[in-house]
Amino acid sequence: MKNLKIEVQNLIEQSEYDKAAELVAKELGIEMITKFLKNDYHFADDKDTRDIYKVTLKRGNRKYSFELGQSIMKSQYYQDKNTGRTYTLNGGNRTGGHKVTNPQYIENYCVLIKGEEPTLYDVLACLTTQDPETFEDFCSSYGYDTDSRSAKKIYKAVVKEYDNMCKLFNDKELEVLNEIM
Repeated sequence: MKNLKIEVQNLIEQSEYDKAAELVAKELGIEMITKFLKNDYHFADDKDTRDIYKVTLKRGNRKYSFELGQSIMKSQYYQDKNTGRTYTLNGGNRTGGHKVTNPQYIENYCVLIKGEEPTLYDVLACLTTQDPETFEDFCSSYGYDTDSRSAKKIYKAVVKEYDNMCKLFNDKELEVLNEIM
């Protein structure tokens, strides 16, 4: 495991993110299945829509499935045929600027561009590979208020994700996966 961790560190230092994820997947026997679900709001504070996928990580007879909100810049979008500006499916400007509120403008002057499926690196980089510990520790580490209901909800989701990762990987393997972040 130590050699794998060093190889992954070297690939990440060389900005070879996808190669690092593929190496980890090969060595740990990880299979990833993605299924597009919809383009919608994913996070509580989303202002624009994004592509949402069901992702399943399989390892032997164990698996972990969850919904993943793709980055807005990798989600499907409209591109203005004249100006080249790009808009999310709800009309938000992807690079700043005005929002398009006229559906006829989109229909007449824009073309729909397909989004990118999440890569193995995209998925592995966003998963919880370290124990979030207590709620107070979590809030202290990530700047949340311990009196916040939304922080408690986020904490519970992170704990659930970490528990699922622990069902797929042992401590040494989680250390290797942590290098992908």
